[in-house]
Amino acid sequence: LVSLTLGLWPFHAPKNEVTWLRDQNGLRLGDHGTVMSAGALDGQESGVPQPCSIELSLQPADDYGGTVLTFYAPDNPIRLSVHQSLTDLMLQSGRPDSPGPARKQRIYFNDVFRQGRQVFLTITTGLQGTSVYLNGTLLKTARGFRLASADCTGRLIVGDGARQQDTWPGQLRGLAIYFSELAAPTVLRHYEAWTQKGQADADQNEQMVGLYLFDERAGHIVHNHAHSRADLFIPDTYTVLDEIFLEPFWDEFEMSWSYWKNILKNIVGFVPLGLCFCAYFSMVHKSKRAGLVTVIIGFAVSLTIEVLQGYLPSRDSGTTDLFTNTLGTWLGVVLFSAVRTQWDLRSRIQEADRSPD
Repeated sequence: LVSLTLGLWPFHAPKNEVTWLRDQNGLRLGDHGTVMSAGALDGQESGVPQPCSIELSLQPADDYGGTVLTFYAPDNPIRLSVHQSLTDLMLQSGRPDSPGPARKQRIYFNDVFRQGRQVFLTITTGLQGTSVYLNGTLLKTARGFRLASADCTGRLIVGDGARQQDTWPGQLRGLAIYFSELAAPTVLRHYEAWTQKGQADADQNEQMVGLYLFDERAGHIVHNHAHSRADLFIPDTYTVLDEIFLEPFWDEFEMSWSYWKNILKNIVGFVPLGLCFCAYFSMVHKSKRAGLVTVIIGFAVSLTIEVLQGYLPSRDSGTTDLFTNTLGTWLGVVLFSAVRTQWDLRSRIQEADRSPD
């Protein structure tokens, strides 16, 4: 019961933690906050690298991070996404026809975010790679990180992932999307325009398809002031657009501290279950296969949690936990067996000491 409670709490979709800023344009996103477009940003669906640029005015709430922005379409869920990873900026994209974790490509840019500091990011990609500017100044050009035109199209999700919870708490004050590459002088001109006037100073050659000023100050709609009709809307309850059901462990795997911390937590969390059930079936029920029965129960409890988590947007449903929880249950069985062996040995020694020679 305790394992089920910890795995499924709070048992319902929480309220969407998105509010308008009071004294300026922008949205404040909390720990369970998301904004998404009703329609899709359209572009040329092609595998040929095509220019794409994004401008973001934002202020993170902490140094942990999450998914700031992502594009999503069912045929290729791994489109361009923008992440805060501690104080670093991380960009990710991939190909739908490549199996396993190798289909993802990632690039990191160090020391972009600081808690409480507003930043203006420009991400622009072309035939030479992807360049990132911070407050109008070039940080780095990643020549090996290239995007196809489809990566900057699809439904737009702000403040969260498309298929699992990865919320980004902070303030978002401006967003612009272009189907063109922005040169360094243009980036600086846009940054100055955003800083002075609160919006981009773009011309027709830059092919702006998304402009979100967050100037509505109320309501559930964020209007797109560019040519596209892909307005954003704010759901009443926290929602994951296309939540993954039992995500394969090879897709969940990543070399990060948070991943391995969750692995350890899920193993340790099921040790008491294995210990208690094995004790019951061994000492009360007198089962000959108490360990096997306990491990099966641990797996069944874990599977029940993961299946039910598929219906809770604040939880992730994956297969990695099936292995880690079952391992934790088995370690509980081993721990009980070791304790019982020591107890039996001590009892025999005490009986031998009490017996007459």
